[in-house]
Amino acid sequence: MDEQQRWWFDDAAGPVVRPYTLTRGRTRTDGIDLDVVTLVVAIQPQVNAARVDDASARLLRVCEHPLSVAEAAAGVGLPLRVVKVLLADLIQQGLILRTLDQPAAAGPDITILREVLHGLRAL
Repeated sequence: MDEQQRWWFDDAAGPVVRPYTLTRGRTRTDGIDLDVVTLVVAIQPQVNAARVDDASARLLRVCEHPLSVAEAAAGVGLPLRVVKVLLADLIQQGLILRTLDQPAAAGPDITILREVLHGLRAL
């Protein structure tokens, strides 16, 4: 390789893999809605290597303790969309648990807000 071609490569960067190859081109999570704040935790952080791919195995190790989807993505250094697809696969395989989104409450109780305001004014 001549010097002109050499500047295109960086030995320290390691192998470069396009994110869509990790999800086999998929961008959807097949009906499993994952928000960035959804908590996920691995049921088995260590699984048989033949059962999951390398990126999913790293994700399982990162999710040994409950994390948000955003924290899990940061932990494995992958784009959020890729991590959502991989997590959805792991949820379907029964290797990851997630919190289910709670419906928003009807709103704050106005009497509690008045009590708080009254207490703040008393300070």
